Amino acid sequence: MKKTLEGKEIAIVAMGGSFSDYVLHRINSKTFDEVWGINSIGAVLHVDRTFMMDPAERFLDDVKAGLQTGVARDFLLEMPNKGPIYSCALDERVPEIVEYPLEDVINDVSFCYFNNTVAYALAFAIYSKVSKLYLYGIDFSYKQNLHFGEAGRSCVEFWCAVALSRGIFVEVAPRSGLLDTNVPEDEKLYGYHRLEDPLVQRMVDNQLIVSKKSKISEYLEEEGLSAPEPLDGRTPVLVGRHDIPNVSYEEKDD
Repeated sequence: MKKTLEGKEIAIVAMGGSFSDYVLHRINSKTFDEVWGINSIGAVLHVDRTFMMDPAERFLDDVKAGLQTGVARDFLLEMPNKGPIYSCALDERVPEIVEYPLEDVINDVSFCYFNNTVAYALAFAIYSKVSKLYLYGIDFSYKQNLHFGEAGRSCVEFWCAVALSRGIFVEVAPRSGLLDTNVPEDEKLYGYHRLEDPLVQRMVDNQLIVSKKSKISEYLEEEGLSAPEPLDGRTPVLVGRHDIPNVSYEEKDD
């Protein structure tokens, strides 16, 4: 298992709102070697592996999962070509379920800190020596609802740090609050965000840039990292599927 995944680029998709970034990235032709689903997301989009650490009986014999009970049953019992489903216990009703290799993973990563399913998926990725991780739908908290938060964020961020320490590239969906990804760039550095000219941080060409907000454009230009002008300076034109060049809009040669 480890050998087949070593060096691979993996998307992990959970059921939080930022899973929509996965859809957007796929629409724009971003590809991955494998897509791993958390719980029942495989009922909505194709995944190669699933991590569902609750025993299947929680979904098949009870309704403790609330509104997600129905989609979980559909995924476990009806969906074809599911791939392996890693869980804490086998269930003869779902032959795709395999036991999570907990002992092997713990011996390899040297930590035993698992309070949610995503943490198991990340530890498995580290154990498998993947090269890149793209995380979608792993949100835990939402900017539009300050009174709601799911447990487990600190555990997942711990495993992100372990992955980074092992040289694994980690990218979080832009809409996710994980690792403060969706926090405005001039509010990410606590304390400095209160200054009249706050420090901002920005990733440009996989390079972390930290600069005063008033100087960031100048700094990027000096380093040759400035983003190109939209359409190389041309005025953008919104063209619909029924538009005809030089009939419903004017097409100019630059």
